[in-house]
Amino acid sequence: MRFIAVLFSVLMLTASLSQAVGPANVSSKQAQALLAKNAKLVLLDVRTPDEYRQAHLKGAQLIPLGELNRRVQEIPRDRPVLVYCAVGARSSTAASFLASKGYRDVYNMTDGIVGWYKNGLPLQMGR
Repeated sequence: MRFIAVLFSVLMLTASLSQAVGPANVSSKQAQALLAKNAKLVLLDVRTPDEYRQAHLKGAQLIPLGELNRRVQEIPRDRPVLVYCAVGARSSTAASFLASKGYRDVYNMTDGIVGWYKNGLPLQMGR
């Protein structure tokens, strides 16, 4: 009987860990490929409004990291979300937050807009 209880506990733990999937880390080049193949992907910029005005990815929605908790309902739950910032630190926090709120298909661009720029990928300037 004890063996069955231990086996059941192990199975339950394994099942719960497989459900707790966090965000996927992607490079800017991988992010570009994701954007090219999925037009429904939500592009979320978590930098400041000033940073966004300087340069951003075309079609990005701006929700600064400090406002994310209050504005999370603005992000569709039924579409994949690609989060970016300058170099990947704030976006990592934001992507983990979204995953903790039940968003299932979340990507963190680990090299941020700086990596995007260094790879010669297109940027939009201004508003």
